[in-house]
Order: sequence, then structure tokens, then C-alpha cells
Amino acid sequence: MAESVTPSNPLTNSISLNGEEINPSVPTMATTDTGIAPTHTTIITNQPVTDENGTKAICKYCKSVFSYAGKGASTSHLWRHSSSCLQRRLHVAAQKKQPLIPFQPSNSSVNLFVTPGARYSQEKMRQIIATAIMIHEHPFSIVEDEVWMWGFQYANSESHEISHKTARSDCLAIYEAEKKQLKALLQGVRKISLTTDMWRSSHQIVEYMVITGHFIDAGWNLQKRILSFVQVPAPRRGIDVADVIFKCLKTWGIENKVFSVSVNNAFYNDSCLRALKDTISDNNSLPVGGSLFHVRCCAHILNLLVQDGLGKIKGIIHKVRESVKYIHFNDSRFKTFVEIAENKRLKEKKLIIDCPTRWNSTYNMLSVALKFKSVFPVYKEREPHYNYEPSSEDWRKVEKICKLLKVFNLATHVIFGSEYPTANLYLPEVWRVKQVIDDAIEDRDSFMREMATSMKEKFDKYWGECNMVMSLACVLDPRCKLHVIKFCFPLIYKPEHVAAENVEKVKNTLQEMYDEYAEKCHDETIISEVNTNSLVASSNVVSSEISGIDEMLNMVREKEAIHPTKSELEVYLDESAYITEGNSKSFSVLEWWKNNSLKFKVLSKMAADILAIPVSTVASESSFSAGGRVIDEYRSRLNQESIEALICGGDWLRNKYGLKKKPKVKINFLIFLFLTKPINRLQARPDLTTGQAQYSLKSLYQATGQAKANILYYRPGLLRLKPGLTWPVSTPTSDMCRHLVTFV
Repeated sequence: MAESVTPSNPLTNSISLNGEEINPSVPTMATTDTGIAPTHTTIITNQPVTDENGTKAICKYCKSVFSYAGKGASTSHLWRHSSSCLQRRLHVAAQKKQPLIPFQPSNSSVNLFVTPGARYSQEKMRQIIATAIMIHEHPFSIVEDEVWMWGFQYANSESHEISHKTARSDCLAIYEAEKKQLKALLQGVRKISLTTDMWRSSHQIVEYMVITGHFIDAGWNLQKRILSFVQVPAPRRGIDVADVIFKCLKTWGIENKVFSVSVNNAFYNDSCLRALKDTISDNNSLPVGGSLFHVRCCAHILNLLVQDGLGKIKGIIHKVRESVKYIHFNDSRFKTFVEIAENKRLKEKKLIIDCPTRWNSTYNMLSVALKFKSVFPVYKEREPHYNYEPSSEDWRKVEKICKLLKVFNLATHVIFGSEYPTANLYLPEVWRVKQVIDDAIEDRDSFMREMATSMKEKFDKYWGECNMVMSLACVLDPRCKLHVIKFCFPLIYKPEHVAAENVEKVKNTLQEMYDEYAEKCHDETIISEVNTNSLVASSNVVSSEISGIDEMLNMVREKEAIHPTKSELEVYLDESAYITEGNSKSFSVLEWWKNNSLKFKVLSKMAADILAIPVSTVASESSFSAGGRVIDEYRSRLNQESIEALICGGDWLRNKYGLKKKPKVKINFLIFLFLTKPINRLQARPDLTTGQAQYSLKSLYQATGQAKANILYYRPGLLRLKPGLTWPVSTPTSDMCRHLVTFV
């Protein structure tokens, strides 16, 4: 039976210095010019001592005396003593048992796990490893990688190997500890707004739902935490989804703190939120009768608007897209195009291809191609087979299209902001969108009118009625107050009497909501005073005399109990708008309310709850990219407990340590010609993102007939085919995906 060979750690083997191999386990016996024993010997002996009996060496540990004949003499007896010296062995064992961490935290990035002067702890090392796995979404099996462990053992010889099962247990322990801390934090939060969305993994047959909580903490910071990432059993009706959400709320103990829920326009969400609203209303009164409970995703509505509009001009988009694909078909075509661009002294060097399902990528493709419009006619003269050249009329239309889409693109950047901005920023963007749509409807070109008319139908469907969340949030921006809605509404809602009605509706809702908050704060004050009086009454210290300060404070309390002539809301609206200096991006509405919370005690609480409402589901959708990395083709059998711990725990730890996800990195695949020839695998084009690559190859994978029959297996970014397969041009999906994939 063959013996199993365990990989050795090359970091602990012999090394070579200046061409001479040195093994740490074998002492070097050379002596120095001074006649003193070499470095290895001086470690175990003090400086030699000379007396009438000659030169002697003294052990550092047990103080034993040995003969020492000087330079060139044998030191074997010293080494024999060093191996048997009990005091030295005890000293070395103590040093190895608890070594000190010798380095200090870096000034540029503070290491929260390092305490200067602390002893090495294997438990602490396991905690760090588990934290790294959760934050960076590594597999559990990374701890079994030999080279990784060699590095830990090189840093500290007492570092022990751990198994993937131990790493999983450590991750679950951290998840439970962080969950307790987050649960305690949520108990001190007044209101929480939720976003939720559904996601189906490409490596499992189940569907997951993510629930994200948004709230303002005690320091007036906008916080976001993933509360749940769970499977939703079939048939996934609205009532089933509502039950899963309410179960999550019960688990966290926040079922009475929910303020709103933001969802997309999926068919089951209307019935889901109706059922959830009824369930929550049984135990808790929602603000303004629950009129703010259901919030529709603005990003999804913008996408519907643009997609309907672009569908009317797909012919022009097709010409530009095919031109870009033709130029990127091989290196010679691309080099020819670049040479022409350089001769015309254009700064841009590269065209980009779009993903047809993402309108913002189509806008980027059109806007970049527009800068090369003078290159295409010259390129046509050099490439006789190029038949997709847009005409001058087409370029004129592209220029007008890009001008329209630029406003949508800027609005998308606000909604998809990485920091998830507060809700007061959205109404001005909706106003700009409506303004450019109205201008396009009045355009002289019929194609612009046709495109804008389709967009306006969608706008009126979703934003034809006053969006109360965006309106209230805008009023609670001290820079805007009522001025912005009085300016925007006549342009968004027509005729004028409809705009006036919506302005009054916002005022009435604002007043009704303030009255509810004022009443609740008054009740809380009475309860607090009753508790204070009961504590004073039950005190063992009883005084029959009333001091002067007590009498004065009672008079002040009675005077303060008289309600002021104006409420906080009236005072806030009567004051002039706050004028910012410099760039408006430097202004923080939460910082302003934090500084004025003592002045507006009731209104500031109301502002915190409204400004925390997310008007898009971007926060939840961003969790799906993490889900795709956690549940990849190599970890498709992870159980529900591990998946939730990795995704939720990773989000909590990134917030705890102030870390951010790394930006998406484009997949670098090779470009090959689309020819009818033997091939064995397909790869995505180099300029595609991960999502685009998966979309294109998955479309081929799901094809029927000969294509699917000859696929050995699929994974994102690669299709493995039977060797020597000739892929015919007539394959059903080849025309659809030929510009997104390359054949190898």
C-alpha cells in the first residue's frame, strides 16, 4: 500500500544564502575573528571569562562553566549542553507558548484585531479567518488551502490548521453574535422602512427573497442592514410572500415599527402588501392610515418609461449596434477604425457595445458612437463589406435621443446612488423627467413625438397621481419646503387645478401626520412624568420643606405646559428656506435636522422616519450580486442556514468595520471569429460585464435542438461543447447571441 504524502511547508525547509544552503535545524559551527563562539553559540553562552585556570564559557540559563580554548577550538560540548540544559528548554518552551505580537497597527488602516503587546491567540485567529470569509465571500474550504496555511504558520509557528467544518461553525457563531447586537440596536429605533425583492439562483431551483431594513440611528446616520435572505416556497402567491415578511419581522421584534415597504411592480406585490398591511395594522396603527405603506420602486418605473420609448426607434439603435459589432469583430477592423479616429484627432479610442436589456448601456453606446460620427463615412470607404453605416439623418436623431436620455441617466445615478441617498432628492428628478417628455411631445420630429408619447403613457400610469412619499420628503428638506412642490406640481400635473389639488393634498397629509406625531409625543411625555413622580413618591428621602429652586422650576413647568400659539410645523414652514453655500452635494439634510432636533422635537422625529424611506429597491437588488457569488456552481449545495449567515453576516460586518464591496471587474475573455468551423467551447466577449456574459451564454444554454444536445455543461462565462462540434449558423439562438459570444 502506497504511503500518503503530506505536502511540506517550503517556508520551513532549508534555504540558500549566497549560494550556500543553510538548514535552521543544523547549527553553523564557524567561529568569528574575535575567537568568540559564533552567533548560534552566543545565544546559549555569555561572553567568555578568563581567570588563572584559562578561558571559560558560562551558560546563560543555568550558569554552568565550560572550558573554551579560543579561536578554532571545538564547541561540540557547548552544543551538547544546550540540547540538555533544562533551564534553557523551559525558557524556549515559555517563549513558544505565548509569543508577543511584535508589530503595531498601521497608521493608514487601523487593524481592529491587533492589540499591541497582546499574546497570540488561536481563537482570535479563527475569528479573523471567519470574518474574512464572510466579508469577502470566500468558500469555507479556503482554510484547507496549503499555501494559505503556510503563510499563517510562517507568521506564527503555533498557528494550527482548521477544517472547512470548523470555519463554517465559526462563521455561524459570528453571525449569531452580530445578530444579537443588531437586534439590540433595532430595539432603540423608532421606525424602520423595508425594501424586498425576489431572486432565483442560476445554480439552484429555488427562489430567494431578501428583506433590507432602512432607518436613522441615534446619530442621525442613514443605516441599511440586510435582515433576511430566505427561500420562498412555491407557489409564491402574494399571501405567501406576506407571511414570510411578517415572520422575519416577528423574529427581529420590529413588527410594530414598520413604516413602509418598497417593492417593484411584480404582479404579486399588490396582494402581498395588502395582506401585510392588514396584519400589521391589527397590532399597530400605521401613519396617515397606511397611505405611505406601499412604495413603488422609482428605478423600475424609469426603466419601463425608457424601454417603451426606445422600442419606437429600434431601427436606428440596430444600425449603431451592428456597426459597433462589425468594428469589434476582429483586430484588423478595429485597428483601421482607431487609425481613422487618430487622424481626426479624436480623444476617444474605443466604441462600446450595449446589453439590449439595459437601457443605460444603450445610452452609453449611442453617446460614445456619436462622438465618432465623422469616422464612420471614412471607415465605409476602407471597408467595402461594412453595410451598417448610419446616415447623417440617423446621427441627427441619435443626437436628439441622447439629449433626452441624458436626463434619465442622471436621474438613474441619483436613484442608484451607492450611498442610497435620502428620499428628498427624488422629486426634482421626476420633475426633470416630466419636463423633457413634455418638450419631446412638442418636438417637430415625428419620431421624437412618437417616442415621448409612449413614455408619457407610462409616466401617467405610475406618477399620474401625487407621489406622497417624495413630496413629503421634499417639503422636509429645509432648502425646499413648500416652494419646490408649488413650482414642480404645475409642470408635472396638468391642468392647473389638478396641481393645486395635489399641493393641498400634500399640506393636509403633512398636517395630519404631524398631529399624529405630536399626540404620540405628548402621550410619551405624560407617561414619563408619571414614572418620574412615582419614583419620587417611593423615595425613602422625604423632605417637608420646598427649596427656592424647586418652587421656581414648578413655575417654569406650568408655564411651559401652555401650548404655544404656533406648532413646530407652522414655525418650520414660516421660516425662510435654508440657503446653502457652494455645491448642493455638500449639504446633508440629516445633519441639518440633527442640529435642529432640539428646536423641532416632534417634527424632527417625523422627518427622520420619512427621509429614511427608500423609493427604490436598489439596496435589496444589490444583495443578489452577493448571492450569485455565494451560491456559485461550486457551492450550489449550501444549506439555507449557511447562505443566510454568509450574506447577512457579511453585510453586517462590512457596515461594522466600514468596508465596502469591491467594484465589479469585467471578465477578460478572448475574441474569436464567428465562423462555421469545429469548436469545443464558447466564451463571452472581453468588453462584457459579468451579468452580460451570463445572460448571453445562458441564452445559448437554454436553446433547444442540436445546440442543447451537444452541450456538455454550462457555467457563467463558459459553455463546454462536445469536441469537434460544428456549430451551424442556422442555430436558433446564434443570430440573437452571435454578437455576445465568441467561438473557440
